[in-house]
Amino acid sequence: MVQRDAPAASSRRTGDPSAGSNLPTEPIPVIDPAAQPAAASAGRTAEAQSAGADAREHAEAPPTAAEPAAGSRQHPLAPGERAERRAARALRRAERARRRYERAEVRRFTRRSRRRRIVGITVGGVFAALVGAVALAVFSPLFALKTITIEGTQRIDQAALHDALEPHLGTPLAMLDHSTLRDDLSAFPLIRSFVTETLPPDTLVVRIVEREPIAAIATADGFQLVDPAGVGVLSSEAPVEGMPVVDLRGQSTDSVAFRSVVEVLLAAPPELRGRIVEVVAASKDDVTLVLDGIGQTVVWGSAEESALKARVLARLIATVEPGRAGEFDVSAPTIAIFRPA
Repeated sequence: MVQRDAPAASSRRTGDPSAGSNLPTEPIPVIDPAAQPAAASAGRTAEAQSAGADAREHAEAPPTAAEPAAGSRQHPLAPGERAERRAARALRRAERARRRYERAEVRRFTRRSRRRRIVGITVGGVFAALVGAVALAVFSPLFALKTITIEGTQRIDQAALHDALEPHLGTPLAMLDHSTLRDDLSAFPLIRSFVTETLPPDTLVVRIVEREPIAAIATADGFQLVDPAGVGVLSSEAPVEGMPVVDLRGQSTDSVAFRSVVEVLLAAPPELRGRIVEVVAASKDDVTLVLDGIGQTVVWGSAEESALKARVLARLIATVEPGRAGEFDVSAPTIAIFRPA
């Protein structure tokens, strides 16, 4: 602003005595219009620099738990406080890195023990499962015997077999006593052998092989058919067709002579065995066969080389007229002969 009354002011500044002695003598400032824009520009520059410094300090400062209230002014941090905060952040980072490293080392050094623990837990679980399965199979009523199936019988009464095995019903399949089963089936002499099979959940299959008669023994009541072991299979009042009658000259089926007869009959081919009507065995070395038809006989001798004797006899019979009576001697198979009657 420009002072318009410059003469009066000049007189006052010069101390004119006419102006009065009681007026102030201090100088009045004069503002230069050209200097005003420069001063304003300098003030704005200082304010901008201060604002920029505040913004940088605000960016460097770490986030705090609570934000300042709206309209409040963020005060710049002292250099020492910023350094402390940076050091605290670096310490926290180092602490996290140390913990990660320690966890990695613990995992590395305990890998083998963890594997052993996993293997132990797995084995224990499998063992527990097996024990549970065995306990379920042994004690659970779901696997108790309810059905008995019998196969392979022809002459044995199946109803009698079921009655003999009935006490085993209700027993868990895993606890069936096979020795008791054998004792129960041994009461049937026609059973030569048997095999049992359990079919979960509740079935027992018994496969039986019956004794097959090989010859007939004359008794006081008729004839008894016996198997190769001499066990009676069937009784009959008259001779059975196709079953040779054995004359042991008073010996029993436990004798050596009977075993020789069995060996001879088993070695004979089926076509020859079908023609044998009688076997006489005075001893183990004196076995004679009587063929059907017109009374042909075969001197067999002992049971040694029975297979060879059977082949020689078949060739010898083929050389003789079918209706010619006589005696075939194969006791010495290398010099077998036929003696006409």
